[in-house]
Amino acid sequence: MLHTFLNIVHVFVCLFLILVVLLQQGRGGGMGSAMGGATAQVFGGRGAGNFMTRLTAACAVVFMATSVSLAYLSSAGDRELREFEKSQEK
Repeated sequence: MLHTFLNIVHVFVCLFLILVVLLQQGRGGGMGSAMGGATAQVFGGRGAGNFMTRLTAACAVVFMATSVSLAYLSSAGDRELREFEKSQEK
């Protein structure tokens, strides 16, 4: 159940991270300015840059945490198998 929950969170954070990165205004304008004037006002400027940067960093931290957690949980079966093999050798 935990594995399924982490998979769902991981996929949503991944998609949200992609969206946040694409909305950031880069040197060439980015998707924020391509969507029209209202979006460029919301996502443009310095104030939104700090917010978007922090949002990107938070999403990246959650993405890395779920990645490490999923890797650890998926290797749990390998650890149990090694423990079982060691107990059978004795």
